[in-house]
Amino acid sequence: MRKAPKGAALDPIDEHINRIIAMVRARVEHPFRVLKRQFGYLKTRYRGLAKNRAQLFTLFALGNLFLVRRRLMA
Repeated sequence: MRKAPKGAALDPIDEHINRIIAMVRARVEHPFRVLKRQFGYLKTRYRGLAKNRAQLFTLFALGNLFLVRRRLMA
């Protein structure tokens, strides 16, 4: 994020760049919020890299289904 100098306003170009960065961040972080809140996944279990990867892929697939559940029901 771009910051303004003390006592000065932020340049309009920097405001636009900050808005784009915030939109990307929101799109990227939302699936992680679904995993953590809806499925209770808080930390990795270290049962082996393959097992962790398989569990995360499964949870993200479930998260994607959770996010589009209303469209699927229609």
